[in-house]
Amino acid sequence: MNKSESKYFNTAVKMDQALISLLERKDFSYITISEICAEAGVNRSTFYLHYENTRDLLEETIRYLISDFLSYFPVDKNRITIRFADSALTDLNFITEDYLHPYLCYIQKNHRVFATALQHSRSFGFDEIFQRMFHDIFNPILERFHYPTAHRRYVMMYYLNGITAIITEWLKDGCEMPIQEIASIIQECIFGLGNTMTDLMDQ
Repeated sequence: MNKSESKYFNTAVKMDQALISLLERKDFSYITISEICAEAGVNRSTFYLHYENTRDLLEETIRYLISDFLSYFPVDKNRITIRFADSALTDLNFITEDYLHPYLCYIQKNHRVFATALQHSRSFGFDEIFQRMFHDIFNPILERFHYPTAHRRYVMMYYLNGITAIITEWLKDGCEMPIQEIASIIQECIFGLGNTMTDLMDQ
């Protein structure tokens, strides 16, 4: 990355972080470009060098958050999608410590940002993100488990909404409960007390 690219990137990060900070205090529809510039410490002309409007910045901020979130996962885990067809069924379980720990670690470290994202889920385009996750991840996995096609979206929403509900309560408590304990609660809700995916497949 050359000097000009680095400067552009650093300015973009300032803008992303400024929007996240403002979203903690007010709804997206009431946030102005002037407020974003003041929060980021840049002028309006700099804003317009990067974006046409606040919606453009919001879309970039979503990408920034997702990229930051994925950086908490080992690289080979991010590429598991290419192995769906050949993986053992037990390897298609994402409700394990390998996945839950970095996910919960990210939330705990960035709990204010995550709470903001949940409060503004529609503005953050979560519906579109869920659609991509369903197409690229959940649908191929559920197909391997022979779930009827018509049932798959319901199953996905059950998992996602259930986990989101647990995370929401954790955020309300300031993420005080240890990560391992929250991970155990999620696993208990999905597999039952004392069970794992392997236990259920052996039954």
